[in-house]
Amino acid sequence: MQKRLQKELLALQNDPPPGMTLNEKSVQNSITQWIVDMEGAPGTLYEGEKFQLLFKFSSRYPFDSPQVMFTGDNIPVHPHVYSNGHICLSILTEDWSPALSVQSVCLSIISMLSSCKEKRRPPDNSFYVRTCNKNPKKTKWWYHDRPMRLFLPLGTRVPLLSISWGEADVAQDLTRLGTLL
Repeated sequence: MQKRLQKELLALQNDPPPGMTLNEKSVQNSITQWIVDMEGAPGTLYEGEKFQLLFKFSSRYPFDSPQVMFTGDNIPVHPHVYSNGHICLSILTEDWSPALSVQSVCLSIISMLSSCKEKRRPPDNSFYVRTCNKNPKKTKWWYHDRPMRLFLPLGTRVPLLSISWGEADVAQDLTRLGTLL
């Protein structure tokens, strides 16, 4: 792990993705926790805005994905970024591969922000922030752009959940679903 992190640290220092800079002070005490300063890409909704990404690496890195979240005073308002800094991005959890790197994660986050058409929080932001773990890796994410698969015994009756994106509706549906399981 140490060798891989050293290599990625050098790569990020010498050839950072556009708009990204390693916060050198963050790695002085520990190589397992980095802060990356990020600037919104030109021509996007986030142009000129400054953000910080926190990377935490376990002893199983790169076989285990890093914990990555926005931190600091300015958390981007985005449909896949919760107000506590947690990021709903599949490569940070189930689609992680040891072939990925800090740079590829940074590029994915830049791309995610750059393609945003409207600044808004996820529909379940308030509910999630109230009920989530501090570590986003402990969340079982449901990616809204993927079909949901639910395996139930044949003949199981399930009440219809509302199909809406209102925050109150999502919270109510999650509560109703929780009582069914």
